Amino acid sequence: MTLSPSHHIREQFEHCLTIIRQASVEILLLLNVHVAEGKDPRWFLEQLDSARLALGGWGAVAKRLNLNDAEMSDFTLQLRLLQQRVPQYESGQDVSENQLIAAVRFVTALEHLRLQQPLLGYNTELMSGSDSQQQQAHKQVRALELILKSLIMQAWPDPVRLNNHLKTLFNADRVRRWLKQAERNDVLSGMMFSELAQMVVDKKEFSRYYSPIFNDRTMLTLLVEPRKTLQTFLNDIRQIRNALTVQQPLSSAQILLLDNYYAQIAGPVQRAFEEGRTRINPAGLMSVDAGELHNFWEEAQKRDRQTGGDLFEVRDSIEKPTQRTPRSPEQRDQLISTTLWGAVGVMVIAIIAGGVWLVTSSAPTTPAAQVSMESQAAQPPQDMREKPSSRETLTRMGITWDENNFRSAIERNDSRVALLFLQGGMDWKLSWTEQAMSLNNDDVLEMLMRYRLQMVEQKPCRRFITTLSHAMANGEGLTSMRKQYLQAFCTVPAVVQRQKYEAEQARRRALAQPDSSTKKWQSIQTAIYDVIR
Repeated sequence: MTLSPSHHIREQFEHCLTIIRQASVEILLLLNVHVAEGKDPRWFLEQLDSARLALGGWGAVAKRLNLNDAEMSDFTLQLRLLQQRVPQYESGQDVSENQLIAAVRFVTALEHLRLQQPLLGYNTELMSGSDSQQQQAHKQVRALELILKSLIMQAWPDPVRLNNHLKTLFNADRVRRWLKQAERNDVLSGMMFSELAQMVVDKKEFSRYYSPIFNDRTMLTLLVEPRKTLQTFLNDIRQIRNALTVQQPLSSAQILLLDNYYAQIAGPVQRAFEEGRTRINPAGLMSVDAGELHNFWEEAQKRDRQTGGDLFEVRDSIEKPTQRTPRSPEQRDQLISTTLWGAVGVMVIAIIAGGVWLVTSSAPTTPAAQVSMESQAAQPPQDMREKPSSRETLTRMGITWDENNFRSAIERNDSRVALLFLQGGMDWKLSWTEQAMSLNNDDVLEMLMRYRLQMVEQKPCRRFITTLSHAMANGEGLTSMRKQYLQAFCTVPAVVQRQKYEAEQARRRALAQPDSSTKKWQSIQTAIYDVIR
């Protein structure tokens, strides 16, 4: 007897609820809340809130679970979404696709929590995995990436106009970097998955070019609007793609989640294709042989090593390059000082000119002497000829005094331009060096170290060490330049203590789950700690 799709969805959903109930008992035990058995998601959320009150806040709860603030917030948000979709459930009742997606998303959140807290040992397997399922996941992620590229190319068929549009949305330096990494006349091939997704889900871009394709009332309804749902799904797919890029097998929950995401995203595009509203055929993109699939992921892994990984979330909208950060107090003081000194210089020149006029008008001179004095006056005195300032030099080069231009110079290893910004007094941030570190731009990195007092980023080490850890996990090395930066900026006691804790947690995870991934992560965290301790 063949089971109906609704019966299959209900079985998967009930399995997810069983996992959540079992996990809730272990999680609450860590929070000093003793329960006999787990119940529905609303009950779990209420118990977490009680634990928060008893421990003194979500910060204390996050510390017990080994989560940072962002991870704790995401965990509770996903649980709230699940309890909103499933206020209460009786075995056998109908289950919607959105309820299943919310449940599976929370199971993946439980997987991440178990990875962070080795004391948790609950099982999150939804089904037995197979190589064919892993290969299907590779095909689905490839197809979704090609769908995003095709949607953008359909909206902008002219490559020149597309490049100009990208410069407007992002900036010229970023587009040049994409073109350098891309295939010939295909700027999209140089963009990361998150950047392609950002192009589609940006508020203005989506409403202008892509909303007619996804205008399907039965799809992308998990959140309030289809665009926001698409953004959330694509960001989760970005994380799944990152796992596939480093050849990490997907869990059964990730595979099930990807299956549902693919149906929700590719379904409206397939319908538009069948109705003649687009030439993008998702079914055709899924029909790929093993060799072509292998070449795609081999190229993806190569590009991932070059860029340091796709680390940034798919945001709600694109940050326009014209949005400049407000001037810091130091920059305002420098602007006022420059203006005042300029006014003093004008006054001095006026006084000198007045003195020369008085002398020449009071004493008659011979014609020959007059000609000599006029020729001397036409030439400025030697001591008045000043070397142009760093800002003036940048202006003559057509470069405005702007943080974005400084950062672009760092990323493209332009030590001359970067030096002019530094000599002009512009401050810099440690996070600006991430791309330069991945590309081994040692010239500009050494120059920044000579101006280390102008590094003004507050508490930069958490992001710097996190980015470095992911880069090393993707195959990059702990170079001497990276060690130099760690020793220069990340040797304060609080950072050293935190990294010691991270190294110890990695060691415990490697003991609890001894595999190549956990052992590699342990060696990375230990290596960073050895540098800064």
